[in-house]
Order: sequence, then C-alpha cells, then structure tokens
Amino acid sequence: MAEKTRQRPPGVCIPWEEKRKELPTQITREDLIKAIWEKNDALAYVYIWHCLLSF
Repeated sequence: MAEKTRQRPPGVCIPWEEKRKELPTQITREDLIKAIWEKNDALAYVYIWHCLLSF
C-alpha cells in the first residue's frame, strides 16, 4: 500500500502548527507571532509560484 502523503492547505509552505514545535515553549504574544509567520509564509508561497510560472 502506498504511503500517505502530507496534505497542506493551499498557500502554505510550512504550517504554523509545524513551525510552532520548533519554537520555545514560553512565548508571550503567540497570536502576534502566528499572524506574522502566516503572512511571511504566504509571501514565500507566492514567490515560489511566481518563479515557477514566470520563467
């Protein structure tokens, strides 16, 4: 039987839940850090697609 592949939502390179495991356990403003991470991650996703489709 084929191994199940990881499913990620569209527009996401590394989901917050996966990145959160790499960060320290004590964070004071996790909501702010999460929002910034998701915006930067979306920009990376768009950049990758732009490079793939434009050249």
